[in-house]
Amino acid sequence: MAPAMNHDPFDGLTEFLAVAEHKSFTLAATRLAVTPTAVSHAIKLLERRTGVLLFQRTTRRVALTEAGASLFARLRPAASEIDEALMGLSGFRDQPMGTLRLTAPRLSGALLMEPLIPLFREAYPQVTLDISLDDATVDLMAGGFDAGIRLGESIEKDMVAVRLTPDLQWSVVGAPGYFANAGKPATPEDLTRHQCIGFRFSTSGSAHRWEFRREGRDFTVGVEGGVIVNDRRLLVAAARCGSGLAYACDLEIADELADGRLERVLEPFVPLSSALYLYFPSRTQTQPKLRAFIDLATRWIAEQGGLKPSA
Repeated sequence: MAPAMNHDPFDGLTEFLAVAEHKSFTLAATRLAVTPTAVSHAIKLLERRTGVLLFQRTTRRVALTEAGASLFARLRPAASEIDEALMGLSGFRDQPMGTLRLTAPRLSGALLMEPLIPLFREAYPQVTLDISLDDATVDLMAGGFDAGIRLGESIEKDMVAVRLTPDLQWSVVGAPGYFANAGKPATPEDLTRHQCIGFRFSTSGSAHRWEFRREGRDFTVGVEGGVIVNDRRLLVAAARCGSGLAYACDLEIADELADGRLERVLEPFVPLSSALYLYFPSRTQTQPKLRAFIDLATRWIAEQGGLKPSA
């Protein structure tokens, strides 16, 4: 018999192992819940593909040939390992374990990830958190992520989204020392006469245009100044030391607003933006590791009063 080509190498192996274990086509068929004819056909195809006879068959008994016994001796331990591996999957089904890969914007890194990491690790030590901070929109499937955190407006419609925060309030802010020297803008158009700290998105390289609303109409303003950053903390720090005005989320500048190190301007013109959401494909939501993170995150946020700014 000549070996056949382009076949799945696992075809017929389940039937082979069952017959070798039970030394009976009938008992093997019963175990596999198929007909004896189906088992016999699978063995014949396997013998044809390998080019060797695997069983000696008579009307009264079934025995392995020398080649069959050699194959069985090598396959049996491997089959046991496969069974154990499949049984091990029950742990992923029944309790949080494995690696949870998350993508989040840099804004939520300090707001959510920093306090949640120690809480989650203490509660679920068998789960490894793999967190990537990226302000760009990320394809979860392509990036191999279990879930992501983004503004609701940027999440694809086919994703499951769990709200984490209220709608976000943004502000144009500056240090008292800056305003003492440069004055305060009265309208968004006045920003062209001010030093503004630019924010550049790391992935796209594009600059953030500041967003405003007047009489129900949304518009943006491109700003200029002597400082451009791609990090949220550095943006706030530069504004705090008087390098210019910054466009920041109230959540990330709550302490500075509360103690007066930063002051708001242009408040009537700055609209709310959508909330931060945890999002993921519907088929992944049953994973215990993801469900555990969702429950812990939403519970912690509720305890903080919804991450409302202190000012």
